[in-house]
Amino acid sequence: MRKNGLKARVNRVYVKNPKVHRFFKRIGNLRLDQDRPESINQVWAGDLTYIKIGKRFQYLAAVMDVHSRRLIGWSIGSRKNVKLTERALMHAIRKRHPPKGLIFHSDRGIEYCAYKYHDTLNRHEILPSVNRPGCCQDNAHMESFFHTLKGELIRNRDIKTACELKYLVKGYITHFYNKKRLHSALNYCSPLEFEQLVR
Repeated sequence: MRKNGLKARVNRVYVKNPKVHRFFKRIGNLRLDQDRPESINQVWAGDLTYIKIGKRFQYLAAVMDVHSRRLIGWSIGSRKNVKLTERALMHAIRKRHPPKGLIFHSDRGIEYCAYKYHDTLNRHEILPSVNRPGCCQDNAHMESFFHTLKGELIRNRDIKTACELKYLVKGYITHFYNKKRLHSALNYCSPLEFEQLVR
């Protein structure tokens, strides 16, 4: 074959990992109904996204209260790992002091399904929930937030440093998104206004 310039064509071998399937089956999706929770601190959602600065990426992990769409925790870093998502979660926990039985929903990324992350959830008596396979719409609130943030803050803006990005994201979340940005799903209130109205 080598003499005649021939190469064998082989299929890639995909080895299923039954432990991974059992792990996700054990967690399950506690948000199948997708109804709005009746009050704050019943269901939180988390996700992460990447933001390109020059030739490098920064990663933003965020936590949202699904009832009011308020961003209650976030963290930015140069590495996409469990430490990043855990910092965002702890930011939210310190701010809200959630009651026992809170549901935390995320996608199936390893940053959210790692044992270390679930140890933190268990320590604070938070129930984990994950997307169904291939159903990114199960975490639509977070997908929508990242789409909005990139469209309103990042696109067509020349951000040069990680420090500048952190400053911009902090200002956007704290002073605009939570306090001023209107949501049709919240009767055209901002997340902060909606929380104050329903208390």
